[in-house]
Amino acid sequence: MKENTTDVFANAPVPKAVMVNVIPSIISMLMVLVYNLADTFFIGQTKDAYMVAGVSVATPAFLVFMAVGMLFGIGGTSLISRKLGEGDHEKARHTSAFCFWSGFLIGLVAAVFIVIYAEPICRLIGASEDTVGYASQYLRIVSISIPFLIVSNSFSNIIRAEGSANVAMAGMIIGNLINIVLDPLMILGLHWNVAGAAVATVFGNLFSAGFYVYHIMRRSAILSIRPKDYAAGDGIASGVFAIGVPACLNNILMSFSNILINNMMADYNDMAVAGLGVAMKVNMIVVMLLIGLGVGVQPLLGFCYGARNRRRYLDVLKFTTILALILSMIMTFICYFGAEFLVKAFLDNDDAFTYGFTFSRVYIISGPIMGILFVYINAIQSLGAALPALILNISRQGLVYIPVLFLFRAVFNTPVMLAVAAPVTDYASATLAVVLFVIAFRKYFKKDPVPAPF
Repeated sequence: MKENTTDVFANAPVPKAVMVNVIPSIISMLMVLVYNLADTFFIGQTKDAYMVAGVSVATPAFLVFMAVGMLFGIGGTSLISRKLGEGDHEKARHTSAFCFWSGFLIGLVAAVFIVIYAEPICRLIGASEDTVGYASQYLRIVSISIPFLIVSNSFSNIIRAEGSANVAMAGMIIGNLINIVLDPLMILGLHWNVAGAAVATVFGNLFSAGFYVYHIMRRSAILSIRPKDYAAGDGIASGVFAIGVPACLNNILMSFSNILINNMMADYNDMAVAGLGVAMKVNMIVVMLLIGLGVGVQPLLGFCYGARNRRRYLDVLKFTTILALILSMIMTFICYFGAEFLVKAFLDNDDAFTYGFTFSRVYIISGPIMGILFVYINAIQSLGAALPALILNISRQGLVYIPVLFLFRAVFNTPVMLAVAAPVTDYASATLAVVLFVIAFRKYFKKDPVPAPF
């Protein structure tokens, strides 16, 4: 039975409309987090810190292709939700098919490239002689699932644009649970180690993508992946890319900046690299929850903008901002005081643990403002404001972070101060996000004075 599920966007009370959309999104992101932590946890049980470092080195390369999924997922969600607010279901359907087939074909090309060049890529991004074997083995295997990864990442967002937040959540849960269940079996039970983690990831991406394809073909009244519905003209490709490219660039720059700091940390030793990789995963507990909040509310904001319902848009944003501040403070407290326990779960080596614990405490300094950052990034994207989205996305991981990183290395030249570059950048980016949102909101909603965003 085909279902039309956008009624809650238009008619539900604001708290209900926000919670119905953000709770499944937050759960989805937490499942992604659990999957990421599980990979590192079970590899850590091998008691080989070089394996942990190898996977940490390979991860940024894989993130580049996750960025392609973000291009079509974030860009497609923004355009589809706005078109649904306008009542243009036909263009929403064509946009969905465009995102599916474009992403899948890019994934096929990327998979072949990575399989062939995995080892030189890993050496380029910071693998040492001790870790290059593990890193290239992991990357070569997971690259097989790149087409499915792109589809899964794209449609875990796009399906929310039609109001099916629970379906989007279910697809993420299915893929990540399969991965989590297979991790101990393949890493420890079969003693496949890094290869086992990679194979589990392949199966997780395959089943998640398959679930979304089934939903669209059987149950969605709005979205389509039929080849005959594929269309790139009439503002579809440009509308997707206008918001999707900045989101993609953010992820690519994040990957590049991770490669950069891994190389800098490798100048000290491999244990610093292992500690940094675990600290990033601990910090993800806060980051993924708040990304889920921001991503979850974006389709609702986009629908309100498409319907030109200015009052409802601001009410949704105000409620979400308050919720983001509360969650940010709670999660910062948990991760700061739980850092020792969390890092010990992944690292047995004393030197690697010391680095991981110290870096975790440094990274969580930005916790209190992370909710504001991600809510306003998504608010800007919901308006289809291409230039502010581009400025913000290239600033956080590139124009701000990379100069700060090099400055701190030149002035302090210590592993801890390299880690401090991240929270410094986050505070600057959160301020920039609010300023750019106010500018974009004044431009796109031109009537009436603009109330304070929070």
